[in-house]
Amino acid sequence: MLRRSLFGAVAALALTVSSAFAAENKPAIVFDIGGKFDKSFNESMFNGAEKFKAEAGVAYGEFEIANEAQREQAIRNFADQGYSPIIAAGFAQAAAVEKVAKEYPELKFAIVDMVVDLPNVQSIVFNEHEGSYIVGLLAGMASKSGKVGFVGGMDIPLIRKFACGYAQGVKAAKADATIFQNMTGDTGAAWNDPVKGGEITKGQMAQGADVVYAAAGATGLGVLQAAADGGALSIGVDANQNYLHPGKVLTSMLKRVDVAVYNVMKNGNDNFKPGIQALGLAEDGVGYAMDDNNKPLVTAEMQAAAEKAKADIISGAIKVHDYTTDNTCPVQ
Repeated sequence: MLRRSLFGAVAALALTVSSAFAAENKPAIVFDIGGKFDKSFNESMFNGAEKFKAEAGVAYGEFEIANEAQREQAIRNFADQGYSPIIAAGFAQAAAVEKVAKEYPELKFAIVDMVVDLPNVQSIVFNEHEGSYIVGLLAGMASKSGKVGFVGGMDIPLIRKFACGYAQGVKAAKADATIFQNMTGDTGAAWNDPVKGGEITKGQMAQGADVVYAAAGATGLGVLQAAADGGALSIGVDANQNYLHPGKVLTSMLKRVDVAVYNVMKNGNDNFKPGIQALGLAEDGVGYAMDDNNKPLVTAEMQAAAEKAKADIISGAIKVHDYTTDNTCPVQ
């Protein structure tokens, strides 16, 4: 009888321990093509994860996608090991997240830049058009030629959302400005081709562009380099890229995916919030970067105009058209 009671107590203890581990915060992140050191989107997500790790003392799983076939495999591998929440970087991972999340309803998932409508998935999207309007305004004010450029990565509605917001800001500063717009490609390779990014930038500068905005992941590194070498100003994206070419990067359109990742990991399983979370200027989800590297390039008048536009967008006095609502842009 004593032996049976002891066995029951041990079994109960094992069940308790198992339940405790099941509820444990064990986050993982799957980076997209371009790698976690792309100095842009992926790296910003990496920085958010590292901040969580430093503060909480909790390690996280990570995987860098080398090709499109690895997306579902990586997410499923983390799910098999009981990681939760699992965070996927980028819109291209939506199908993989949806498939695996349905198979593991007890686990939590998050995706950045796309919506997956499931009760165990948090979808984090950004009002990139708002932040792009602000940097476009600065580009228009900084341009001496009245000609500016935009270099996108993969040709998808999300990147055209950046481009359209930028164009609206440029035109607000200079109604007669000319805007050159080129995309790098139509596959995932477009995010990781700095050589082509540089070539496109040189082509835009040859037409007179003296400010070029890159929204192209690691490809944007080539854009910033070409602009710096050619005597033009550039605008970085996602992370603060002003430091890459001090005095030659006008500003960077900040997209706080680092904050989004940090919050998902910090909230863990217990405080996980499924559904759509949209972050814009009002939530400090997007913005523009000011530091010692670009301070000489942005006059007091320019910064005042940017701050006024920011306040007006938040209040609704300025309405920036979102390309993804109807796949059109009111200005070009």
